[in-house]
Amino acid sequence: MEQIVSQISTTTSTCAPSPFDHPEADIILQSSDSVNFRVFKLFLTLASPVFKIMFKIPQPAAGTNEDTKDSLPVVSVQENSKTLDTFLRFCYPSTLAEDPSLENLTDIKAILGAARKYSLDLIERKVCQALASPKVLEAEPLRCFAIARNARLRHETITAARYTLRLPLIPAYFAEIDMITASDLLALLTYHKDCSTAVAGLLLNFGWVRSHYGILSGPKWLVPDCRCARSTDAKVKLWGNAPLSWWITYVEETFELLKDAPSGVIVKSEVEKTIKKVRSGGCATCSAGVKTNMEEFSDLFALEVEKATALIGLNIFLSSFVTK
Repeated sequence: MEQIVSQISTTTSTCAPSPFDHPEADIILQSSDSVNFRVFKLFLTLASPVFKIMFKIPQPAAGTNEDTKDSLPVVSVQENSKTLDTFLRFCYPSTLAEDPSLENLTDIKAILGAARKYSLDLIERKVCQALASPKVLEAEPLRCFAIARNARLRHETITAARYTLRLPLIPAYFAEIDMITASDLLALLTYHKDCSTAVAGLLLNFGWVRSHYGILSGPKWLVPDCRCARSTDAKVKLWGNAPLSWWITYVEETFELLKDAPSGVIVKSEVEKTIKKVRSGGCATCSAGVKTNMEEFSDLFALEVEKATALIGLNIFLSSFVTK
C-alpha cells in the first residue's frame, strides 16, 4: 500500500490560508514543505475512505507534545502545500471553499496522483475533465497524452492523441515523456502516420469537392471568367475544367503540411495567406469573393480531414485502461 503519512517536519512550520486556518478545526495536516492545514475530519472522511481509515488510527492525546500543535494532532502527508491546498478545496463544501481551477498540467498531474492516492473519485473525475479540456489540450497535447496514458485514462488518452495530430510527426522533447513506455510512443507515432496516409487519399480523389458544390457544374469562383492562370495538371480537373492555379497551389501546399500534421486546424491556418495572395494579384473577379469562398472551402476541407482521421484507431492495449 502506498505510504500516505510522513514524519513530522522538524523545521519551522507556517499556517495555511483560509479556510484552512479555522480555530475550531479538529486536526492539522502538515504538507511536505511544512505548511499546517487546520481542517475538519468530517469533511475529509466524507470525501475519502482513506482519510476515514487514517483518522481511526489513535491520535496523540490532547495537551501532549507528541505530534501535536495547539492541542491538535498533526498528521504529516507527502503532498506539498500547493497540491494539498488544491485537493482540500475540492473536499470542502462550496460554501467554505470554491473548487479551484485546473488549467496547469503540472497541477493537474499532482492532483490526479493525490486523488487516486486518497480514493477521491469525484475529484479524479473533475481532474479528468480538466485534462480533456480544449484549452489544456490545445496548449500541450503531448503532455496531456503522457499523463492520461500513464493514468490509464482511455477517453483522455484518445482525445489527447487526436490533438497531437496538430503537431509534427516527430515530437520535440516534453517533460512527461518518461511517463510513457516506448510501446506507447510507437503507438502514437504509428497513429499519426496512419492519419497522414488517410488524409493523403483526399488529394487522389476530389469527389468530396464535386459532391459539395454539385456534380454537374461547379461554383463560378473556382472556374471564373477571368485572366488568372489555370492549373495544367490533368489530375485535378473539376467539372471538365482546369481550376485556378492559386487554388491548386493552396490545396497542394496544404496537403504538403498535412503530411506532417494531419489536422483540420492546419487547413484553416493556411487560408489567410491565400486570401492575401489573391487580393495582391490584382484580379477584381477573384478578389471580390475570395475571403468568403475560401473560408467556406477551408471549412469543407478541414471537415474532410477530420472525417478521414476519425476512421483511424489508436492501437494501444485497451484492456490496460480504466474508465472514469
